[in-house]
Amino acid sequence: MSRMTEYFNAFEMSPVPDGPDAVAPEPFLGIYAMPMFVKIPTNDLRASTEFWVRGLGFVDLFSVPGQIVHLRRWAFQDVLLVPAEDAEDAAPSAASTVQVFVSCVLDQLESVADACRELSPDSVTGPYDTAWRTRDIAVVTPEGAHVTFTAATPFTPDSDVGRDLASVGIFGPDDARGGAQ
Repeated sequence: MSRMTEYFNAFEMSPVPDGPDAVAPEPFLGIYAMPMFVKIPTNDLRASTEFWVRGLGFVDLFSVPGQIVHLRRWAFQDVLLVPAEDAEDAAPSAASTVQVFVSCVLDQLESVADACRELSPDSVTGPYDTAWRTRDIAVVTPEGAHVTFTAATPFTPDSDVGRDLASVGIFGPDDARGGAQ
């Protein structure tokens, strides 16, 4: 079994801001070799793009009409919307297997949920808290992708969550046993 104490803190390379008063970065408009991305087929590029931009807060980094829409929020949060190639790609069950988890900050959850509900009233579940110290909302997009926006909640070492994390080797940043946050 691997333990968190064998790893090291590398938060400086993450675009995710840390702390309870963290401020979300602006969308990242630089061009880079993407270390990971999600490709989602859709029957309606325009409607899907509108939902991802107006509801989820992505920007249309670039588009090739009728072929691809490259969406982005923060650095390394890239989504490619592409036309569904056949009936199987276009079926809701094809996209509904896609699950995307997007980091955000706490004060973004309500505005994203509200924007998505304005576009599609039944598209959002939450917010809800998880056992691993996040508050999340779950959104189902027009093409059926499941997108979870997840924000870190403040770390409290003497809470049930803090004790549960410590029991598997994850300690607070000021803990002498190794501060992985």
